[in-house]
Amino acid sequence: MATGWGICSAGNISHDFSVALKTLPAKDHQVVAVAARKLEDAQEFARKHSISRAYGSYEELARDPDIDVVYVGNIQPYHLKACLLFMNAKKNVLCEKPLAMNTKEVKEILDSAKRNQVFLMEAVWTRFFPVSAEVRKLLAEGEIGEVKMVRSEFGVPLLHKPRLVEKELGGGALMSLGMYCLQFVCMVYNGERPESIQATGVCLETGVDETVIVTLKFSEKRMAVFTYSSSIQLPNDAIIVGTKGTIQIPPRMWCPTSLVVNGKETQYPLPEHGLPPNFHNCTGMRYEAEEVRKCLLKGLKESPVMSHSDSLLLVELEDEIRRQVGVVYSQDCQ
Repeated sequence: MATGWGICSAGNISHDFSVALKTLPAKDHQVVAVAARKLEDAQEFARKHSISRAYGSYEELARDPDIDVVYVGNIQPYHLKACLLFMNAKKNVLCEKPLAMNTKEVKEILDSAKRNQVFLMEAVWTRFFPVSAEVRKLLAEGEIGEVKMVRSEFGVPLLHKPRLVEKELGGGALMSLGMYCLQFVCMVYNGERPESIQATGVCLETGVDETVIVTLKFSEKRMAVFTYSSSIQLPNDAIIVGTKGTIQIPPRMWCPTSLVVNGKETQYPLPEHGLPPNFHNCTGMRYEAEEVRKCLLKGLKESPVMSHSDSLLLVELEDEIRRQVGVVYSQDCQ
């Protein structure tokens, strides 16, 4: 039986996710329905992606009996409400990152998943790329000895995009860009909480973060540093330095297709896409979809690769970075 997907929101990221699903066998993955706040948007999306059902409300999607899991692709200020709606309807959920606006909201989502006994995963797609799986394998095997330093950067000029700039849209470079660097550090250090974290940066006039440098100190004199920016182009690579060598992820570290281990490069090409994508390497979203199906078939309620505790650590560190830089959302005051 194919896993029946429902798509919540007909925006750019939902388009790319649907494109990625098309690269997987139809016997395993099937988009059953799409929902948007305007019926005509859902209908247009359904026509473009050959989806048989289109709904003009998320409530209708939640009531569809043929949906096994909902992909939540709306913007982050609305993740909490959408996740609660679908989980209360006993739907499994793959929610686009960031899972929610702050720790309080993430805890509410995690509590709902447990209460309703449904599967929930934050769609940190980078974690599921073959490159990321290979990095975890190499680290577990001690290929570069003991890790001493992790460095990562993600900077792209995006100040023309309202969702990066406007606070009410969940704007700020950390939520859209910096979290990729942070999740990478957390993955390399296997979900260990840092002993200290220091963030310094500059904010836009709208009150959201623009460019920030973050330093993390872990036990046993291990370090990490990352830089993110919504105003400038950075090298956008990552490196892990160990006592016996290095692992480098070339530019576009958030959607990686190559890996350099002690100077030797290996390519991990992605499948071709059918429809034009909105984001680089969008067919790489297929790997998180495969993970969801694998977990559902095993009866798991969370993924061991991006667990609930991983999401909680991520948002707690994000909250601390925002606190130090001076970014406060309306959700923080509720």
